[in-house]
Amino acid sequence: MADTTFGPKGWTPERLGDLSGKTYLITGANSGAGFQAARTLLKIGAKVVMLNRSTEKSKAAIGELKQEIGEAADVSFVRLDLAVLDSVREAAAEVLTTVPRIDALINNAAIAQVPTRKLTVDGFESQLGTNHFGHFLLNGLLFERIAESKGRIVIVASLGYNMGLRTINFDDMNWEEGYGANTAYSQSKLAQMMFGYELQDRLAAAGRNDVEVFVCHPGSSATSLISTSGSRTMRFIWWLMTKTPMVQTAEQGSYPEVMCATEKALTEQRALYGPTGTREFVGPVGKGTLNAHAYDKAVMARLWDVSEKAVGFEWSL
Repeated sequence: MADTTFGPKGWTPERLGDLSGKTYLITGANSGAGFQAARTLLKIGAKVVMLNRSTEKSKAAIGELKQEIGEAADVSFVRLDLAVLDSVREAAAEVLTTVPRIDALINNAAIAQVPTRKLTVDGFESQLGTNHFGHFLLNGLLFERIAESKGRIVIVASLGYNMGLRTINFDDMNWEEGYGANTAYSQSKLAQMMFGYELQDRLAAAGRNDVEVFVCHPGSSATSLISTSGSRTMRFIWWLMTKTPMVQTAEQGSYPEVMCATEKALTEQRALYGPTGTREFVGPVGKGTLNAHAYDKAVMARLWDVSEKAVGFEWSL
């Protein structure tokens, strides 16, 4: 059943009004969907703070945005390496010192299809460490600042959550046995979704309505995600796919996260937003299919506890 909330063309940035005075933080915003989201928000007066790993790429991205939108575009960056918990702590401290309000934190950065098993400096499998644990800590450290602005947390997930084990492999979260690039990626994206849905539950239980949490996915978009970290074969298959109608532009891939960060008519939080066309890879943006394994309560609650211990941070909700 297609979602018709936003009409036959789905949600598009034309719905956005002036965003002057609002501030959006985006992880991984120097390329792909994150860059396009920053561009869309800046064009209508928002302030954007990029949280990126590469200083060089961030400077280049900021230069490109100012050239297009004008020198007055309020865009800056804070260096953040999600794969290093100390870097997450430093970035959060800098944000809390320099960014007085956060209307939405868009958890957009990710690594994907890492061909051989790698561990982060903190000892996590690289995709789980970067995509889930890094973001889990960042959101915890910035949560009260987001709450002060009655802001939003946006989790950018992936349809990959339907692949792999469709649950969390608590017995071997680092895949010491049976590592597969796809399986580990799927688990990392499922973990991110479970974090979002469990956070919704915890906020409801605490009687808090000062932060909304939305989960979305970009569909199948021509971003650099796979070409950055995938194997040579995966990169070639992906390049072929980008030549077909089954892949949309990075700009279209950014619509779900921009919608989840800004759209006032979005009221249902226990949902998965994204393209609603063919296999939900492409097409009009709205509410898509959410499969129940993504909010399996026992698994979500256990993952939350494991995550708090892993990153050494307890959420006070």
